[in-house]
Amino acid sequence: MQRLLPETAFIKSDIMFDGLRYTKALGDAAATSAPNFYPYRFAQGEPDPTGTGKAAIPYLFTLEDGTLIRIKGNFKSPWHIEAGEGGRGHVLCRDGVPMRTIDFVKKPRWLEMQTSDGMSMAKTGAEALGDMLVINVAPGCQYFTNKDESGNSMRCTFCGYGRPDERMVALGQKIDRTALEPLTLTRMQETIAAALDTEKVRHVYLVGGSLTNWQDEADRFLEMARAARKVVGHRAHLSLGSGAIPTPMLEVFKKEDLVDGACFNLEVWGKQLFSTVCPGKQRYIGWEKWLESLYAAGKLFGRGNVYTAMVCGVELEPEHGGMSIDAAIANALSGARELIRHDVIPLWSMYWPIWGMTHPERLPALREYYERFNFEYGKLRQELGVKISDQFQCRGCAYMQLEVDLDRTW
Repeated sequence: MQRLLPETAFIKSDIMFDGLRYTKALGDAAATSAPNFYPYRFAQGEPDPTGTGKAAIPYLFTLEDGTLIRIKGNFKSPWHIEAGEGGRGHVLCRDGVPMRTIDFVKKPRWLEMQTSDGMSMAKTGAEALGDMLVINVAPGCQYFTNKDESGNSMRCTFCGYGRPDERMVALGQKIDRTALEPLTLTRMQETIAAALDTEKVRHVYLVGGSLTNWQDEADRFLEMARAARKVVGHRAHLSLGSGAIPTPMLEVFKKEDLVDGACFNLEVWGKQLFSTVCPGKQRYIGWEKWLESLYAAGKLFGRGNVYTAMVCGVELEPEHGGMSIDAAIANALSGARELIRHDVIPLWSMYWPIWGMTHPERLPALREYYERFNFEYGKLRQELGVKISDQFQCRGCAYMQLEVDLDRTW
């Protein structure tokens, strides 16, 4: 396939798909870097200096121009990282050839701190993505626990993020209760304050597992936003990352100046696709109401402040219609035009399917689609005069998207 993307965007895409293979330099950097959620798992026959089958590795690194890249382990990758000459800095290599100097994203200082009641701030529901602080104090999603008539989960088919698990225990979340524990909100506030005081935080993003009742969803996030705004003030851009919520509740967020914008994740474009990929969102809210909520937010907060995250590639899956690459690109661009017309800007994240290791022959099509679509979507934004606001997302936090990288290159 002809290379369409500028060099740094291509490197980012290449590593998102191909990952990095393990080196001593990569392993040694883990102690001082932002921690990866997934350890490096050594392949059969791969040299394993730990003797345990896995090793801690950093989560993120930046190229010298500020491009932020997520690290995924892969023994077969052509990419690896070595220590720089004399042990100073690090160098990204491809096929053994030094390509670019890089810096690992440092471990945030607040991760080593405690709240006033002795809770580690690493367990209060906050996550650092570069200069973005993601707040998720209720990670368990009700779509995972609700099933259709055939016993299938109502979760979005690509998602594992909202699976109810041990994260809920420390946060005191009860899957069927809307209200959050007062202590959870206090710990959240203390963690936000510590992050703002010790790190460069430009964006604070409120997210959480979905509730099946969109009024309950609004009530929970109203409580979170009121608590967060008290601490954030206007030192950082504060975004509402709930599911879709009723327009009257959006007006409350706006009237009380609780958030600076919103991002209600639509995931895919088209009602039929939405129904198969996001069965819970379709059953409990519905395509029409989800768009209604997004468009109301666009009208209230204005262009540049309202977004929707999309998953780039799930529509190629046989169980979701098996679109061709050309048809998928045409569909996504059509959706982008319609959303932008209503002051909602879509952002497409790379789709890495759970079958990626067992069906590698299907991955080239996903990659071709991701790179071709981002190229075409970049041209569309140029045509429409639309750029991603760096108040909402910038190159210092866009670790799975290419839009901001292309906006600053073209």
